[in-house]
Amino acid sequence: MTIADAEPAAAPVPSQSTYQSRVADYWNAEENPVNLELGKIDDLYHHHYGIGDVDWSVLDPADSTASASAERQERVTAELHRLEQAQADLLASHLGPLTPADRVLDAGCGRGGGSVVAHLRYGCHADGVTISRKQADFAAAQARKRHIDDKVRYHHLNMLDTGFPAGAYAASWNNESTMYVELDLLFAEHARLLRRGGRYVTITGCYNDAYGRASREVSLINAHYICDIHPRSEYFRAMARHRLVPVHVEDLTAAAVPYWELRKRADHLVTGIEETFLAAYGNGSFQYLLIAADRV
Repeated sequence: MTIADAEPAAAPVPSQSTYQSRVADYWNAEENPVNLELGKIDDLYHHHYGIGDVDWSVLDPADSTASASAERQERVTAELHRLEQAQADLLASHLGPLTPADRVLDAGCGRGGGSVVAHLRYGCHADGVTISRKQADFAAAQARKRHIDDKVRYHHLNMLDTGFPAGAYAASWNNESTMYVELDLLFAEHARLLRRGGRYVTITGCYNDAYGRASREVSLINAHYICDIHPRSEYFRAMARHRLVPVHVEDLTAAAVPYWELRKRADHLVTGIEETFLAAYGNGSFQYLLIAADRV
């Protein structure tokens, strides 16, 4: 039996804490336009933010007619999606080199866009894991629609305890999902699943230890997303405890700011957290990092 065919044999729902059950409930109920409308453009649904310079011409035309307003919304939505896709492509570029025979794990896969990006880039097998049944079902339907469900599979599982075989994966990642779990538990599972020399990558928001304790803005972000943002230093300490050795660290904070500047002007997509992110980036209390590490 292959990994793709095998759903770990524990409970019919993921084993999880009361907190994780609340997170699952949140994502099972979530229908946020900023996640759904962007994905409709090309059926790549991401649950993360974007990076790179903004094409500010998307805010034209500036007149207030209904047709101009609709056109502007479409342009802004497409530009935000382009920036999110740039982030997904950057993460995927750090997973390789991979071959079509390799298997990768998308931990906390959301609606599945990152798994598809990795498969399209490398031709590899991908397993996406989420504690949201709704997300897993949605992502699986997208894979069937693309006719890639023989190589890209989604599982309603807890990423802290997948039950998949040890050493079965050439690469694994978390894209803005580490703040929902304890890092020691998470990295222990990644280290177990990765073969020796396998690559782990995360892109994450973290609070800046040099600033001091978590700032007011970080606390507001935690409350908004029902998460618990970790300090930057804890990523490296926890990785070291679990045989994950960083080979590349990149501060994406400056590259993330333009996305938020555009999103706060997207009246049809704003969620109310945009100014908080910009304030946290601006005062130095919050950072957006990419960390790539090898399993030794």
